[in-house]
Amino acid sequence: MDLLKRAEKSLEFHFERAAGSGAPPRLVEAMRHAVFSGGARVRPQLVLSVAMACGEDVPELTDAAACAVELMHCASLVHDDMPAFDNADIRRGRPSVHKAFGEPLALLAGDALIVMAYQVLLNAGQAHPERLVPLMQNLSAGVGLPSGIVAGQAWECEVKADLGQYQRAKTGALFVAATCAGALCCASDASPWATLGASLGEAYQVADDIRDVMGQAILLGKPAGQDALHARPSAASELGLDGAMAHFQSLIELATASIPLCSHRELLKQLVRREAERLVPSEAFAQYRLQQSSSRQSLSA
Repeated sequence: MDLLKRAEKSLEFHFERAAGSGAPPRLVEAMRHAVFSGGARVRPQLVLSVAMACGEDVPELTDAAACAVELMHCASLVHDDMPAFDNADIRRGRPSVHKAFGEPLALLAGDALIVMAYQVLLNAGQAHPERLVPLMQNLSAGVGLPSGIVAGQAWECEVKADLGQYQRAKTGALFVAATCAGALCCASDASPWATLGASLGEAYQVADDIRDVMGQAILLGKPAGQDALHARPSAASELGLDGAMAHFQSLIELATASIPLCSHRELLKQLVRREAERLVPSEAFAQYRLQQSSSRQSLSA
């Protein structure tokens, strides 16, 4: 079974188990809308691949950890799309949760997915308490204060934010949690895997900034031009589009170089490279730069 199929199967299993029976139907429907909407599942794939590289010995715990990280990610997207933040009508090419189900259910769905993430970990980790505690601490660090994804979102509410700190928190923190979770599931040292998560996570945010400027709404799966509209910190605005692209490529190189020596090193390298091309397709970027150059020449003629 490939990593994506394993991640999807785990999500289906753990979602249904944690949701149980008798819950408000529309709330569960809203949660399913948020989770099962065709995401790339790169975070759970990172959990799985790092665990395999560390000599995975409790696959059911790895599956649960991968699921928990993805549930947290989906919860953050639900809240991020709401009118209080981005007010985005579209996510992953279809109506965002608050557009499909209304703001009250969207807020509750995001909250419920956060709780479900911990439920999934607890259910699977009871048989391995010595591994459960580090996994819970790791997930909490990726989400909460001082530098988890909640803090990253909150930096948008400050008068001024450091771009690197903002990006490391908003996107990078959960990637670090993903790579470290893979090691922790195997009772291995997580620290050698932190750089992979941090660099890849920051690359994701830089790629998001690049596509936002390029107007690649199809690639984003959400409306473009949001960074300028909401005056958010952006690599593209601070470094320029070419500078942001160079920074993105350097982060991808750092991510691949940071992968520790292991039996699955090449698999992880392929995953990183595949994601880099998916995030900012080289052909699309080249075409955009050509169009921009042609437009400038026309204006100066």
